[in-house]
Amino acid sequence: MSSITGQPRLVRARPARLLAPLRRLVDSVLPPRCLHCQAMVEGDGALCPDCWPLFDFLAPPLCEGCGFPFEYDPGPHDTVCGACHAHPPHFDRARSVLVYGENSRKLILDFKHGDRTWPAPAFGRWLARAGSDLIGGADIAVPVPLHRSRLYARRYNQASLLAMELGRATELEVEPELLTRHRPTPSQGRMSASARRRNVRGAFRLRRGFEEMVRGSRILLVDDVFTTGATAGECARTLKRAGAAAVDVLTLARVVRPRGE
Repeated sequence: MSSITGQPRLVRARPARLLAPLRRLVDSVLPPRCLHCQAMVEGDGALCPDCWPLFDFLAPPLCEGCGFPFEYDPGPHDTVCGACHAHPPHFDRARSVLVYGENSRKLILDFKHGDRTWPAPAFGRWLARAGSDLIGGADIAVPVPLHRSRLYARRYNQASLLAMELGRATELEVEPELLTRHRPTPSQGRMSASARRRNVRGAFRLRRGFEEMVRGSRILLVDDVFTTGATAGECARTLKRAGAAAVDVLTLARVVRPRGE
């Protein structure tokens, strides 16, 4: 966000602890419900006991690079998967909250396309837990941007909502306007990994006036879904070319396919 002087200004989201009294008031009028089935639950943004097993939350052992889950513990040393070893990504590390499966897909698509944004605070807390090892060393959180045409059609950027709620949960500073997607890109749903990389090549730019903010900073890039890492990688490439010291990636979900598909 830019100030009236034209200089970039960091956004510090209002800490979650300051919103707690308001949340308790809202809960007294509208009891919290399960994010998946809408059954009443004890706390805002929770899953009920029946729905919890339907979601695959990611935990170590993971690839130290892209966060791909290993089937077995490779040992005490930092280990990367074969894909990261063969083709190191432009970002440094990536972590996700859960596997992008049948149930999480509906939850995220409703949030992304269905104006069902009320779970955003819960998602922010999930991100804070899953990305705790990334957040501690980050200087600033930056959402993956939408092109203005898609933002106009959708009316909000789901990645920005996630980044702002992550900021509230952790008090990490957020800059939602640092990156811009200066050209529209076709939907990547049916594209291969190589086609996705070509599709987003050169699609992102650093917004003018943010050069000093980026130079030497450790940036945490926030998005909803990590599929092949093409979008995150291109954003990271843009940021590192602008002088970022490191770029980590934190997403709500990630696609997990057997390597080789």
